[in-house]
Amino acid sequence: MAVVAGSRHSLRYDVNLSILFTELPLLERAAAARAAGFAGVEFWWPFAVAEPPAAEVDEFVRSVEAAGVALTGLNFFAGNMPAGDRGIVSWPGREAEFAASVEIAVDIAERLGCRSFNALYGNRVDGADPGEQDKLALANLGAAAEAAERIGAQLVLEPLSGAERYPLKTAADAVTVLDELGRDNVKLLADFYHLAVNGEDLDAVIAVHATRIGHVQIADVPGRNQPGTGSLDIEGYLEKVQAAGYRGQVGVEYKPAGTSVESLVWLPFERRGQA
Repeated sequence: MAVVAGSRHSLRYDVNLSILFTELPLLERAAAARAAGFAGVEFWWPFAVAEPPAAEVDEFVRSVEAAGVALTGLNFFAGNMPAGDRGIVSWPGREAEFAASVEIAVDIAERLGCRSFNALYGNRVDGADPGEQDKLALANLGAAAEAAERIGAQLVLEPLSGAERYPLKTAADAVTVLDELGRDNVKLLADFYHLAVNGEDLDAVIAVHATRIGHVQIADVPGRNQPGTGSLDIEGYLEKVQAAGYRGQVGVEYKPAGTSVESLVWLPFERRGQA
């Protein structure tokens, strides 16, 4: 498997602990990431509900603090992900849940120094008018962007694959929402795996949308496993996105083939600590 020892880019990696190190309980993963050499971690929404008990939030915060890693990214509550939900930003009737999760996420971020939030848009809902869902999404995203702005943070909007009813499948789909919203602190999340699976030309995405990208995530195609297991020239795309001006994090967000530690052989230990 190829490693990136000779990489020509200097982008900083973090590891997503909602998809890697899941061999461990949630509260032990940040310490495991630190032991594996990472200085930065990101999570999907780490709780089962939109408004978890304060004690549960405090335990999560302490686990990150005790590990000595930086929280670099956090998702808002996205519904029941194992059941197929992909966010509630555009889901009528769930505005209160979304708002509650935003306030909790901003509080966590303020305590841990995180400055990036992923707002999954949500699937089309039976019986709901798509246009009305999109209006709701703009209202919810606007409110969340204002909340994030209080701490100098950004939102990122992510095209997804493997979710037929999720309307944002291409970079252009997401950028259309960004343009309608018109907020400087809401950007594109360019997950190379999702975009490639959906048929995007990643060179074109980088050339056209690099200035709109607020976060990058990586996994290989097919399989969504670690770099080197598929056909994507991930290293090449990272070099290109940096050359186009991107200076943010690269989220390591793949399903590990083997244990999480074994799957990281592609990334030399000394390259994991650049948070």
